[in-house]
Amino acid sequence: MPTAWKNYQGEGLFDELISANGNPRVAAKRAINFFAGFTNQELKARDRAAKLTIKEMGISFSIYSDGQNIDRPWPYDIIPRIIPASQWSGVSKGLLQRLRALNFFIDDIYNKQTVLADDIIPAEVVLESTNYKPQCAGFSPRFGAWANICGSDIVRDHRGNFYVLEDNLRVPSGVSYMIENREVTKRIIPDLFENQSILPVDDYPAKLYEMLIALSPRKIRRPSVVVLTPGIYNSAYFEHAFLAQGMGAQLVEGSDLFVAEDECVYMRTVDGPKRVDVIYRRIDDEFMDPEAFRDDSILGVPGLVRSWRSGMVSIANSPGAGVADDKVIYAFVPNLIRYYLKEKPLIENVPTYLCMREVDREFVLKNISKT
Repeated sequence: MPTAWKNYQGEGLFDELISANGNPRVAAKRAINFFAGFTNQELKARDRAAKLTIKEMGISFSIYSDGQNIDRPWPYDIIPRIIPASQWSGVSKGLLQRLRALNFFIDDIYNKQTVLADDIIPAEVVLESTNYKPQCAGFSPRFGAWANICGSDIVRDHRGNFYVLEDNLRVPSGVSYMIENREVTKRIIPDLFENQSILPVDDYPAKLYEMLIALSPRKIRRPSVVVLTPGIYNSAYFEHAFLAQGMGAQLVEGSDLFVAEDECVYMRTVDGPKRVDVIYRRIDDEFMDPEAFRDDSILGVPGLVRSWRSGMVSIANSPGAGVADDKVIYAFVPNLIRYYLKEKPLIENVPTYLCMREVDREFVLKNISKT
Protein backbone atom coordinates (compact mmCIF):
# COMPACT_ATOMS: atom_id res chain seq x y z
CA MET A 1 0.00 0.00 0.00
CA PRO A 2 1.36 3.47 -0.87
CA THR A 3 2.79 5.39 2.06
CA ALA A 4 0.49 8.32 1.23
CA TRP A 5 -2.55 6.22 2.12
CA LYS A 6 -0.94 5.23 5.42
CA ASN A 7 -0.78 8.94 6.25
CA TYR A 8 -4.36 9.53 5.13
CA GLN A 9 -6.13 11.95 7.46
CA GLY A 10 -9.54 10.32 7.91
CA GLU A 11 -10.39 11.42 11.42
CA GLY A 12 -13.81 13.07 11.72
CA LEU A 13 -15.09 11.84 8.35
CA PHE A 14 -16.09 8.59 6.66
CA ASP A 15 -14.34 7.26 3.59
CA GLU A 16 -15.70 4.19 1.76
CA LEU A 17 -12.19 3.00 0.88
CA ILE A 18 -9.83 3.90 3.71
CA SER A 19 -10.47 3.76 7.44
CA ALA A 20 -9.36 6.51 9.82
CA ASN A 21 -6.15 4.62 10.63
CA GLY A 22 -5.18 4.36 6.95
CA ASN A 23 -6.12 0.70 6.37
CA PRO A 24 -8.36 -0.51 3.52
CA ARG A 25 -11.92 -1.31 4.48
CA VAL A 26 -12.86 -4.97 4.03
CA ALA A 27 -15.07 -4.45 0.98
CA ALA A 28 -12.50 -2.18 -0.66
CA LYS A 29 -9.36 -4.23 -0.01
CA ARG A 30 -9.22 -5.79 -3.49
CA ALA A 31 -9.76 -2.43 -5.15
CA ILE A 32 -7.09 -0.78 -3.02
CA ASN A 33 -4.59 -3.53 -3.84
CA PHE A 34 -5.49 -3.20 -7.50
CA PHE A 35 -4.81 0.55 -7.65
CA ALA A 36 -1.69 0.14 -5.52
CA GLY A 37 -0.16 -1.62 -8.51
CA PHE A 38 -0.33 1.55 -10.62
CA THR A 39 2.29 4.26 -10.75
CA ASN A 40 1.18 7.90 -10.64
CA GLN A 41 1.84 8.18 -14.36
CA GLU A 42 -0.32 5.13 -15.09
CA LEU A 43 -3.18 6.50 -12.98
CA LYS A 44 -2.99 9.82 -14.80
CA ALA A 45 -3.03 8.01 -18.14
CA ARG A 46 -6.15 6.07 -17.17
CA ASP A 47 -7.76 9.31 -15.99
CA ARG A 48 -7.02 11.00 -19.33
CA ALA A 49 -8.41 7.98 -21.18
CA ALA A 50 -11.61 8.19 -19.09
CA LYS A 51 -12.10 11.88 -19.91
CA LEU A 52 -11.54 11.18 -23.61
CA THR A 53 -14.05 8.30 -23.50
CA ILE A 54 -16.65 10.52 -21.85
CA LYS A 55 -16.17 13.12 -24.56
CA GLU A 56 -16.43 10.55 -27.35
CA MET A 57 -19.57 9.02 -25.82
CA GLY A 58 -21.16 12.46 -25.60
CA ILE A 59 -21.89 12.21 -21.87
CA SER A 60 -22.66 15.82 -20.97
CA PHE A 61 -24.82 18.15 -18.94
CA SER A 62 -25.63 21.86 -18.90
CA ILE A 63 -25.63 24.46 -16.13
CA TYR A 64 -28.22 27.18 -16.65
CA SER A 65 -27.15 29.34 -13.71
CA ASP A 66 -23.86 30.38 -15.31
CA GLY A 67 -25.71 32.05 -18.17
CA GLN A 68 -23.76 30.18 -20.85
CA ASN A 69 -25.84 27.01 -21.30
CA ILE A 70 -22.83 25.14 -22.66
CA ASP A 71 -22.70 21.36 -22.65
CA ARG A 72 -20.02 20.19 -20.25
CA PRO A 73 -18.43 16.72 -20.00
CA TRP A 74 -19.58 14.69 -17.02
CA PRO A 75 -17.04 14.75 -14.12
CA TYR A 76 -15.66 11.31 -13.40
CA ASP A 77 -13.32 9.75 -10.84
CA ILE A 78 -11.54 6.54 -11.81
CA ILE A 79 -11.40 5.52 -8.13
CA PRO A 80 -14.84 3.95 -7.49
CA ARG A 81 -16.94 4.39 -4.39
CA ILE A 82 -17.46 0.95 -2.87
CA ILE A 83 -20.49 0.10 -0.74
CA PRO A 84 -20.90 -3.47 0.59
CA ALA A 85 -24.03 -5.29 -0.55
CA SER A 86 -25.07 -5.82 3.07
CA GLN A 87 -25.14 -2.05 3.63
CA TRP A 88 -26.81 -1.28 0.32
CA SER A 89 -29.54 -3.83 1.01
CA GLY A 90 -30.54 -1.86 4.09
CA VAL A 91 -30.51 1.42 2.18
CA SER A 92 -32.62 -0.10 -0.60
CA LYS A 93 -35.23 -1.36 1.84
CA GLY A 94 -35.31 2.02 3.56
CA LEU A 95 -35.84 3.88 0.30
CA LEU A 96 -38.61 1.51 -0.81
CA GLN A 97 -40.33 2.00 2.54
CA ARG A 98 -40.00 5.76 2.19
CA LEU A 99 -41.45 5.81 -1.33
CA ARG A 100 -44.41 3.65 -0.32
CA ALA A 101 -45.28 6.10 2.44
CA LEU A 102 -44.86 9.09 0.12
CA ASN A 103 -47.22 7.55 -2.44
CA PHE A 104 -49.81 6.91 0.28
CA PHE A 105 -49.40 10.52 1.34
CA ILE A 106 -49.85 11.95 -2.17
CA ASP A 107 -52.93 9.82 -2.83
CA ASP A 108 -54.37 10.82 0.54
CA ILE A 109 -53.76 14.54 -0.04
CA TYR A 110 -55.61 14.54 -3.36
CA ASN A 111 -58.49 12.50 -1.97
CA LYS A 112 -59.56 11.89 1.67
CA GLN A 113 -56.88 14.04 3.37
CA THR A 114 -56.97 11.96 6.53
CA VAL A 115 -53.38 12.93 7.30
CA LEU A 116 -54.54 16.51 7.64
CA ALA A 117 -57.63 15.63 9.64
CA ASP A 118 -55.48 13.64 12.07
CA ASP A 119 -53.13 16.62 12.40
CA ILE A 120 -50.06 14.62 11.39
CA ILE A 121 -48.96 17.54 9.25
CA PRO A 122 -50.35 21.12 9.21
CA ALA A 123 -52.85 21.63 6.39
CA GLU A 124 -51.40 24.99 5.37
CA VAL A 125 -47.99 23.41 4.81
CA VAL A 126 -49.51 21.18 2.14
CA LEU A 127 -52.40 23.10 0.62
CA GLU A 128 -50.58 26.43 0.36
CA SER A 129 -47.51 24.88 -1.27
CA THR A 130 -46.86 25.74 -4.92
CA ASN A 131 -46.32 22.02 -5.47
CA TYR A 132 -49.91 21.19 -4.51
CA LYS A 133 -52.00 21.02 -7.70
CA PRO A 134 -55.79 21.35 -7.21
CA GLN A 135 -56.18 20.09 -10.79
CA CYS A 136 -55.28 16.62 -9.52
CA ALA A 137 -57.80 16.47 -6.66
CA GLY A 138 -60.31 13.63 -6.61
CA PHE A 139 -58.25 11.27 -8.75
CA SER A 140 -55.98 8.28 -8.21
CA PRO A 141 -53.61 6.95 -10.90
CA ARG A 142 -53.14 3.27 -11.62
CA PHE A 143 -52.17 1.30 -8.49
CA GLY A 144 -52.40 4.54 -6.51
CA ALA A 145 -48.78 5.16 -7.49
CA TRP A 146 -48.16 8.86 -8.13
CA ALA A 147 -44.38 8.76 -7.91
CA ASN A 148 -43.15 5.81 -9.99
CA ILE A 149 -39.56 7.02 -10.10
CA CYS A 150 -37.86 8.61 -7.11
CA GLY A 151 -34.42 10.17 -6.93
CA SER A 152 -33.47 10.38 -3.26
CA ASP A 153 -30.23 12.13 -2.37
CA ILE A 154 -28.29 10.14 0.21
CA VAL A 155 -25.43 11.24 2.43
CA ARG A 156 -23.29 9.59 5.10
CA ASP A 157 -22.19 11.06 8.40
CA HIS A 158 -18.75 10.77 9.96
CA ARG A 159 -19.68 7.34 11.35
CA GLY A 160 -20.77 5.98 7.97
CA ASN A 161 -24.51 6.06 8.70
CA PHE A 162 -26.77 6.71 5.71
CA TYR A 163 -29.36 9.50 5.72
CA VAL A 164 -31.79 10.90 3.16
CA LEU A 165 -31.00 14.50 2.30
CA GLU A 166 -34.04 15.08 0.07
CA ASP A 167 -36.62 13.32 -2.09
CA ASN A 168 -36.99 14.21 -5.78
CA LEU A 169 -40.41 13.13 -7.04
CA ARG A 170 -41.32 15.55 -9.82
CA VAL A 171 -38.77 14.95 -12.57
CA PRO A 172 -35.94 12.87 -11.01
CA SER A 173 -32.79 13.10 -13.08
CA GLY A 174 -29.29 11.64 -13.13
CA VAL A 175 -29.62 7.86 -13.40
CA SER A 176 -28.08 7.75 -16.88
CA TYR A 177 -24.82 9.14 -15.52
CA MET A 178 -24.64 6.32 -12.99
CA ILE A 179 -25.03 3.77 -15.79
CA GLU A 180 -22.48 5.48 -18.01
CA ASN A 181 -20.03 5.82 -15.12
CA ARG A 182 -20.04 2.04 -14.81
CA GLU A 183 -19.59 1.64 -18.57
CA VAL A 184 -16.62 4.02 -18.61
CA THR A 185 -15.04 2.17 -15.68
CA LYS A 186 -15.40 -1.15 -17.51
CA ARG A 187 -13.65 0.33 -20.53
CA ILE A 188 -10.81 2.06 -18.72
CA ILE A 189 -10.02 -0.42 -15.94
CA PRO A 190 -11.71 -3.73 -16.93
CA ASP A 191 -9.30 -5.72 -14.75
CA LEU A 192 -10.94 -4.21 -11.67
CA PHE A 193 -14.05 -6.32 -12.34
CA GLU A 194 -12.22 -9.63 -12.37
CA ASN A 195 -13.10 -11.97 -9.49
CA GLN A 196 -15.47 -9.37 -8.06
CA SER A 197 -19.17 -9.76 -7.31
CA ILE A 198 -20.55 -6.36 -8.33
CA LEU A 199 -24.26 -5.62 -8.60
CA PRO A 200 -25.25 -4.64 -12.16
CA VAL A 201 -26.75 -1.27 -13.09
CA ASP A 202 -27.06 -1.62 -16.86
CA ASP A 203 -30.46 -3.32 -16.54
CA TYR A 204 -32.07 -0.08 -15.36
CA PRO A 205 -33.66 0.86 -18.73
CA ALA A 206 -35.23 -2.61 -18.98
CA LYS A 207 -36.63 -2.38 -15.46
CA LEU A 208 -37.89 1.13 -16.14
CA TYR A 209 -39.64 -0.09 -19.28
CA GLU A 210 -41.25 -3.00 -17.41
CA MET A 211 -42.61 -0.58 -14.83
CA LEU A 212 -43.94 1.82 -17.47
CA ILE A 213 -45.79 -0.80 -19.52
CA ALA A 214 -47.39 -2.06 -16.28
CA LEU A 215 -49.08 1.36 -16.07
CA SER A 216 -50.72 1.04 -19.48
CA PRO A 217 -54.49 1.65 -19.46
CA ARG A 218 -54.84 -0.83 -22.31
CA LYS A 219 -54.28 -4.56 -21.86
CA ILE A 220 -52.29 -5.11 -25.02
CA ARG A 221 -49.10 -7.03 -25.72
CA ARG A 222 -46.90 -4.03 -26.48
CA PRO A 223 -48.21 -0.72 -25.11
CA SER A 224 -46.90 2.45 -26.72
CA VAL A 225 -44.42 4.21 -24.41
CA VAL A 226 -42.87 7.61 -25.11
CA VAL A 227 -40.37 9.82 -23.31
CA LEU A 228 -41.59 13.43 -23.26
CA THR A 229 -38.69 15.90 -23.30
CA PRO A 230 -38.63 19.72 -23.32
CA GLY A 231 -36.08 19.48 -26.14
CA ILE A 232 -32.40 19.54 -26.93
CA TYR A 233 -31.67 22.62 -24.83
CA ASN A 234 -32.72 20.96 -21.57
CA SER A 235 -29.80 20.28 -19.21
CA ALA A 236 -30.75 16.59 -18.95
CA TYR A 237 -31.46 15.99 -22.64
CA PHE A 238 -28.62 13.47 -22.83
CA GLU A 239 -30.45 11.38 -20.25
CA HIS A 240 -33.80 11.68 -22.03
CA ALA A 241 -32.29 10.36 -25.25
CA PHE A 242 -30.25 7.72 -23.41
CA LEU A 243 -33.25 6.23 -21.60
CA ALA A 244 -35.53 6.39 -24.65
CA GLN A 245 -32.96 4.49 -26.69
CA GLY A 246 -32.36 1.99 -23.89
CA MET A 247 -36.08 1.23 -23.62
CA GLY A 248 -36.76 1.24 -27.34
CA ALA A 249 -39.27 4.05 -26.77
CA GLN A 250 -39.95 7.11 -28.88
CA LEU A 251 -38.39 10.39 -27.71
CA VAL A 252 -40.98 13.09 -28.32
CA GLU A 253 -41.60 16.77 -27.66
CA GLY A 254 -44.96 18.34 -26.87
CA SER A 255 -45.56 19.27 -30.50
CA ASP A 256 -45.33 15.59 -31.46
CA LEU A 257 -48.40 14.70 -29.36
CA PHE A 258 -52.05 15.76 -29.33
CA VAL A 259 -55.24 14.86 -27.48
CA ALA A 260 -58.10 13.86 -29.75
CA GLU A 261 -61.86 14.06 -29.22
CA ASP A 262 -61.88 10.57 -27.72
CA GLU A 263 -59.65 11.92 -24.88
CA CYS A 264 -56.77 9.69 -26.00
CA VAL A 265 -53.24 10.92 -26.62
CA TYR A 266 -51.81 10.38 -30.08
CA MET A 267 -48.34 10.71 -31.54
CA ARG A 268 -47.83 12.19 -34.97
CA THR A 269 -45.94 9.75 -37.20
CA VAL A 270 -45.24 9.45 -40.93
CA ASP A 271 -47.84 6.66 -41.00
CA GLY A 272 -50.49 8.78 -39.30
CA PRO A 273 -51.56 9.20 -35.66
CA LYS A 274 -50.52 6.44 -33.25
CA ARG A 275 -52.10 6.13 -29.82
CA VAL A 276 -49.82 6.59 -26.79
CA ASP A 277 -50.46 4.54 -23.66
CA VAL A 278 -47.75 5.67 -21.27
CA ILE A 279 -45.79 8.91 -21.08
CA TYR A 280 -42.53 9.07 -19.15
CA ARG A 281 -42.49 12.81 -18.76
CA ARG A 282 -39.38 14.88 -18.19
CA ILE A 283 -41.26 18.18 -18.13
CA ASP A 284 -42.22 20.07 -14.97
CA ASP A 285 -45.89 20.17 -14.02
CA GLU A 286 -46.28 23.85 -14.86
CA PHE A 287 -45.29 23.32 -18.49
CA MET A 288 -46.92 19.93 -19.07
CA ASP A 289 -50.36 21.09 -20.18
CA PRO A 290 -51.25 24.71 -21.04
CA GLU A 291 -54.92 23.84 -20.62
CA ALA A 292 -54.45 22.77 -16.98
CA PHE A 293 -51.43 24.77 -15.82
CA ARG A 294 -49.49 27.61 -17.45
CA ASP A 295 -51.41 28.74 -20.51
CA ASP A 296 -48.27 30.22 -22.06
CA SER A 297 -46.40 26.92 -22.17
CA ILE A 298 -45.31 25.74 -25.60
CA LEU A 299 -43.56 22.64 -24.25
CA GLY A 300 -46.57 20.65 -23.17
CA VAL A 301 -49.64 19.02 -24.70
CA PRO A 302 -53.04 20.78 -24.43
CA GLY A 303 -55.56 18.45 -22.77
CA LEU A 304 -52.94 16.04 -21.41
CA VAL A 305 -54.17 16.23 -17.82
CA ARG A 306 -57.74 15.79 -19.01
CA SER A 307 -56.74 12.61 -20.88
CA TRP A 308 -54.85 11.37 -17.81
CA ARG A 309 -57.84 11.94 -15.52
CA SER A 310 -60.06 10.14 -18.03
CA GLY A 311 -57.85 7.06 -17.71
CA MET A 312 -56.84 7.12 -21.36
CA VAL A 313 -53.13 7.61 -20.73
CA SER A 314 -50.74 7.03 -17.85
CA ILE A 315 -48.06 9.53 -16.89
CA ALA A 316 -44.96 8.83 -14.82
CA ASN A 317 -44.46 10.58 -12.57
CA SER A 318 -48.05 11.70 -12.25
CA PRO A 319 -48.91 15.40 -12.27
CA GLY A 320 -49.11 16.63 -8.69
CA ALA A 321 -46.55 14.17 -7.30
CA GLY A 322 -44.40 17.15 -6.38
CA VAL A 323 -46.60 17.84 -3.37
CA ALA A 324 -44.37 15.32 -1.54
CA ASP A 325 -41.23 16.89 -3.01
CA ASP A 326 -41.47 19.98 -0.83
CA LYS A 327 -38.55 20.73 1.49
CA VAL A 328 -40.98 21.32 4.35
CA ILE A 329 -42.74 18.00 3.73
CA TYR A 330 -39.33 16.33 3.93
CA ALA A 331 -39.19 17.05 7.65
CA PHE A 332 -42.43 15.10 8.19
CA VAL A 333 -41.54 11.97 6.17
CA PRO A 334 -40.49 9.84 9.18
CA ASN A 335 -43.86 10.61 10.77
CA LEU A 336 -45.62 9.77 7.50
CA ILE A 337 -43.93 6.35 7.49
CA ARG A 338 -45.18 5.67 11.00
CA TYR A 339 -48.65 6.98 10.13
CA TYR A 340 -49.29 5.13 6.87
CA LEU A 341 -47.19 2.00 7.28
CA LYS A 342 -47.17 1.58 11.06
CA GLU A 343 -43.43 0.97 10.79
CA LYS A 344 -40.27 2.52 12.12
CA PRO A 345 -38.26 4.37 9.43
CA LEU A 346 -35.43 2.19 8.16
CA ILE A 347 -33.46 5.19 6.94
CA GLU A 348 -33.82 8.55 8.64
CA ASN A 349 -33.64 12.18 7.54
CA VAL A 350 -30.38 14.03 8.03
CA PRO A 351 -30.18 14.92 11.76
CA THR A 352 -30.55 18.63 12.39
CA TYR A 353 -27.21 18.91 14.14
CA LEU A 354 -25.37 17.68 11.02
CA CYS A 355 -26.67 20.70 9.10
CA MET A 356 -25.44 23.27 11.65
CA ARG A 357 -22.30 25.32 11.83
CA GLU A 358 -19.37 23.60 13.50
CA VAL A 359 -19.68 25.61 16.72
CA ASP A 360 -23.41 24.84 17.00
CA ARG A 361 -22.83 21.18 16.14
CA GLU A 362 -20.34 20.75 18.97
CA PHE A 363 -22.80 22.32 21.41
CA VAL A 364 -25.65 20.01 20.34
CA LEU A 365 -23.46 16.89 20.35
CA LYS A 366 -22.30 17.65 23.91
CA ASN A 367 -25.88 18.09 25.08
CA ILE A 368 -27.04 14.95 23.30
CA SER A 369 -24.27 12.94 24.99
CA LYS A 370 -25.40 14.28 28.39
CA THR A 371 -28.93 13.01 27.82
